[in-house]
Amino acid sequence: QVRLVESGGGLVQAGDSLRLSCVASGGAFRHYAMGWFRQAPGKEREFVAAISWSGGNTYYADSVKGRCTISRDNAKNTVSLQMNSLKPEDTAVYYCARSRTAYYGLKVDQYAYWGQGTQVTVSS
Repeated sequence: QVRLVESGGGLVQAGDSLRLSCVASGGAFRHYAMGWFRQAPGKEREFVAAISWSGGNTYYADSVKGRCTISRDNAKNTVSLQMNSLKPEDTAVYYCARSRTAYYGLKVDQYAYWGQGTQVTVSS
């Protein structure tokens, strides 16, 4: 059974940085693309960033482009999201997700497995 566990969230001030990590178990991690999504209170879950199975291709939402970097270590079954210059509007629960295929998508239904989420709160 595939399990994804996120960590690294917290309460920070605007302009600070955070690094989120996700450890996967129970599946062939290296065969699948991975993504990060977020969900703020009262809003739908939205795409943040994704990375292909090899790490050779990445994609970012316009709202985080230039401030976030997604990376993966297939030897350690981990995917990370480095977030810099955080803004109050980045406040949300951040979810790690495993794609249904080796290539990433931008939609929630393109991901088969999800972590429990980690809270990121950015104060102004």
